[in-house]
Amino acid sequence: MNINVVGSSGSGKSTLAQHLAKLLTRPYIELDALFWQPDWTPCPAPEFLARVERALSDPGWVLDGNYDRTRDIKWATVDVVIWLDLPVWRILCQVFARTLRRSLQREVLWAGNRETLRKALFSRDSILLWAITSLRPIRRRYRDVMAFLQAASRRTKQ
Repeated sequence: MNINVVGSSGSGKSTLAQHLAKLLTRPYIELDALFWQPDWTPCPAPEFLARVERALSDPGWVLDGNYDRTRDIKWATVDVVIWLDLPVWRILCQVFARTLRRSLQREVLWAGNRETLRKALFSRDSILLWAITSLRPIRRRYRDVMAFLQAASRRTKQ
């Protein structure tokens, strides 16, 4: 079974996907780990898409992440898409708590990168700012996609 857990930053994608992967004894794949390079450098699009294809080439995985440009690859073989759509206040609390924990514990993330309070609070690259500004567009995209898939499923059953 192939599962993709999607939602905004701070919605609990990673937590749920990790639990599902463990429960189902499937590999856990994190799109952020495939995308981010050292010094918070994004992976060039062709290499990123190739990484995603390689990571999903074997059957039976739990994927954590959105990245719309990967949708054709990841959803070509997906069995279940789980969309986490929590209230704004909860998402912001979770992003703040996660960022605080990662910063204070100097947690190493993808490719050796770390979050800092300075970047989180006083930067244009703030994960808190990203969570706030990306929430509405992410919700809109997934509402549209889920409605389209539901309508297509109904047409197929008729």
